[in-house]
Amino acid sequence: MPSNKRIRILDIPVDLVDETEAMSIFQELMKTENCSLVVTPNSEIIVNASKDKQLKRILESADLVIPDGIGLVYASKIMGMPLKERVTGIDFLGRILGCLEETGLSVFFLGSKPEDGNSLGIAAVAAENIKKEYPNLSVAGTHHGYFKENDEEEIVRKINDSGADFLCVAMGSPKQEKFMFMHQDKLNVKGAIGVGGSLDVWAGMLKRAPMFYRKHGLEWLYRLIQEPGRYKRMMILPLFMIKVVVSKLRGGK
Repeated sequence: MPSNKRIRILDIPVDLVDETEAMSIFQELMKTENCSLVVTPNSEIIVNASKDKQLKRILESADLVIPDGIGLVYASKIMGMPLKERVTGIDFLGRILGCLEETGLSVFFLGSKPEDGNSLGIAAVAAENIKKEYPNLSVAGTHHGYFKENDEEEIVRKINDSGADFLCVAMGSPKQEKFMFMHQDKLNVKGAIGVGGSLDVWAGMLKRAPMFYRKHGLEWLYRLIQEPGRYKRMMILPLFMIKVVVSKLRGGK
């Protein structure tokens, strides 16, 4: 297993990596026998993990913790341990898909809404669109994320029966992280990543922020414009920065 250099933000670990270094670690993880976990925390997830002991434990034990969120970059500078760059989950997923295509490994997409009448589920639509960009990528299967807890064993069985080498879980945090962690020892895949709303973007259900917003760390604002109902969740961003500043003043992590 690769040895990652980590910093701590609100006592939650984050790998000190840029996208190229993160990909190098990912490639090493895919050579191991067990299911490696890749998590993509942003400011909201860090704050939640500081209050949710199970989520914190998951992030502590993950094999790769990429800094997905401009708030983490700002926070790391305040803490005096600057991250090299923000590694966005959706961009990193794109790099992963390219790597899987190149190496002949297959992927299973789990998450988002199920099929509705004559419409395919979001994961299936996303898979079709992803195949257009990565035509030689092997998609082992898809399944929606709207299932009950007592259905999870069957979902795991479906993933394993598909023969997938890698699993993408798009169920939102902390549900996706807890699903991967709970079934890590039962999954036959080489690795799994939590990708939040990435499948919705790939399926065309959500528009990704234009480059201007991405370049200036304002994707959260563009998302808020698209989904005004998220304003309560967005309030956690200033809370996060306040917590970081207080932690720094107290000499904490």
